[in-house]
Amino acid sequence: MKILFLFLDGVGLGEDDASKNPFSSAHTPIINHLLAGKKLLAKNSPYFSPLCTLLSLDAQMGVAGLPQSATGQATLLTGVNFAKRLGYHFGPKPNPEIKMYFQPRNASNTQISAGLDDIQSNTSIFSQLFHAGKTASFLNAYPSVYFQKINSGKRNHSVIPLAATSSGINLFNQNDLIMDRALSADFTGQGWHDHLNISDTPILDPVQAGIRLAALSKNYHFSMFEFWESDFIGHKQNFSNAIRLIEKIDLVLKGLLSNWDMEDGGILITSDHGNLEDLTTRKHTKNCVPAIFIGAPAYQQKFSQRVRSIVDIAPFIIELLSD
Repeated sequence: MKILFLFLDGVGLGEDDASKNPFSSAHTPIINHLLAGKKLLAKNSPYFSPLCTLLSLDAQMGVAGLPQSATGQATLLTGVNFAKRLGYHFGPKPNPEIKMYFQPRNASNTQISAGLDDIQSNTSIFSQLFHAGKTASFLNAYPSVYFQKINSGKRNHSVIPLAATSSGINLFNQNDLIMDRALSADFTGQGWHDHLNISDTPILDPVQAGIRLAALSKNYHFSMFEFWESDFIGHKQNFSNAIRLIEKIDLVLKGLLSNWDMEDGGILITSDHGNLEDLTTRKHTKNCVPAIFIGAPAYQQKFSQRVRSIVDIAPFIIELLSD
């Protein structure tokens, strides 16, 4: 059994209104095929078919305010409702309490983690699978400048690389990207050319990136890929860029599905909070987030029975990989 967790940052389920929601007008034939001709909109969830299941997941988790990346991502990876435990939503980067959760507890950090004292530390998907003897990987590659800033203290990990590295997983680097062992955060590598001036970065078209994503996932029981550009574009409120981005995701899915063995595993696609689906605001939204599970009907049935909130994602993945 293999699971690919494709995390799309800042994607909620919005209205069927082309004046505010780029998902209403974007050309997405693969998503439409998965949903029997329907678009990725709030009105079309839930949806069930032999190919996939679409659910609407609560991202507020019983806490007032707009959901944020750090608490949302930490919840997705652990099954712990961090917003409720802390009493507030927080992001984009993890605060000291969240960072400490992913580290071993000791006398020196007891006070700072007091709000989380009643839960076991570092129960992330990565750490649980490691202790269960399963293989796991975080498929994003990072450029050399990222490691330089982390090592110098000028930058902190966001939640997902923090959870991975705290579980003993080494982040992929520039050489891994060149050697086809990882993917850049924008799928294609174009951003490394345009914004980082790394001229030897291999460029993939989105379909090729999806094929690569499927091929890499075959090497592990659990793989995760973080696509944060969706949240970035959502904050910019540019409709044409948002539509191009959504159409790029759809092409990645085309390549991914063309190279995926449905009987051997499942693809889980979800998010931490809304944003891209409502470009009338620069802020996050309170909308539910989509959760799509693509795989054999038996796995879809478990998904539809077990998952109601982003809190349920990590327990569901662990359960599937424990069968």
